Parts: sequence; structure tokens; C-alpha cells
Amino acid sequence: MNKTAIVLGATGFTGGILLEKLLADTSYEKIKLFSRSSVTNTSDKIEEHLVDVLKLEDYKDAFMADEVYCCIGTTASKTKDREVYRSIDYGIPVAAAKLAKQNNITTFIVMSSMGAAVSSTVFYSRTKGEMERDVLNQNIKNTVILRPSLIGGRRPEFRVGEKISIGVMSIISPLLIGSLKKYRIIHPEKIATCMKILAHKHQDRKILSSDEILTIAKSKE
Repeated sequence: MNKTAIVLGATGFTGGILLEKLLADTSYEKIKLFSRSSVTNTSDKIEEHLVDVLKLEDYKDAFMADEVYCCIGTTASKTKDREVYRSIDYGIPVAAAKLAKQNNITTFIVMSSMGAAVSSTVFYSRTKGEMERDVLNQNIKNTVILRPSLIGGRRPEFRVGEKISIGVMSIISPLLIGSLKKYRIIHPEKIATCMKILAHKHQDRKILSSDEILTIAKSKE
């Protein structure tokens, strides 16, 4: 099919796994990466744009593809400054969605987080909620927002608090059933698989909880 995909956040945990999946798919001819740093993969399919992603709107001419996957995100522990945090978790996805709309890209898949809500009193959750609202406001035909719970797996960087949380949730997760399933730990490989499936399948639901992400990912197993 000779498709082109744009990936934002390919140097991150989930984004890196997604990149490998897209590279292995013969229907993709080119994978464009917009990032401040380079990935280690040297595939001929990769077209890297090493840019200031906080000024993504400056690269409209290069931001051309069939699909956009946005895996951008930071944490409160890594980014203490609220203004900087917002410029990443809100600014980059919304700028990408606006560019996608302007360039007639009809598929936009973005990672958010569980608990995202415009009305939240928690800055992190409110920022994610505002990002979701303004991405959806672009009215891109196939827009899907993923709200994963705590992401498991072995990260490249060591995060003490997150490691403790994952350890506790690993014990609790099997006990979370019914409506509580959405709080179970989810592996980044499942998120990446789900994102890739969603790009090829019309999804009536625009916002997916963690258990829904897992169900879609498992449909290909």
C-alpha cells in the first residue's frame, strides 16, 4: 500500500515499540519521526526530522502522511515546571492535530491517560483533558484517544516511584474485575498494537479506556 506514517514520541517507551511494529509492516513505505533526538534504528524506511517539537507548526511542509501516531508525554516527576509540562503534554499533541487537519491527514491516534478530564482539580489530569478536547475539536475523520492505566514493562530509565507502583499494582491487578478492569496494569506492547489496529479500522468510540485498549490488542492474537 506504500503508506507513510508520522510518529511523535518514537524515542519513548511505547513509541519505540510502535515504531518497530510499523517498520515490520510491509504496507508502510516511510515512517517520519519528529523528535529532538535520534533513534538507534537505521532502517531505510525511517525519515528523521530532528527539530524543536515545541515549535511543530514550523514544519508544516514536512508534516505530510497518511496517519499520525502521537505517543508524546512526560511526567510530573520529570518535568516540575507546570508551564513546560503543559507545552509538552498539551501543546505538542494539539499542534500535531492542527497540522494533520491542515494537511488533510485523516487518521490521528493519540495517547492520553486514565483520569483525563477538563473539570479535574488535578493539574496533570486537567491538562490531558484539555488536550483531548482540543484534539477532538479538529474533527479529523479517524481520531482515537487512548487512556491507558499504569504502563508496565521494563523502562530504559529507572523511576523509583513508578517501579514501586508497578510492583503493588502487579499484585492487585488480578483482583480488579468488572468495571475495575480499566485500572489494571497494561503493557506498552498492547498499547502499540492497539494503536496500529485502530489506524486500519473505523472506531465509533473516540476515547478508549485501558481495558478496551487491551481487548482490541488481543483481537489480533
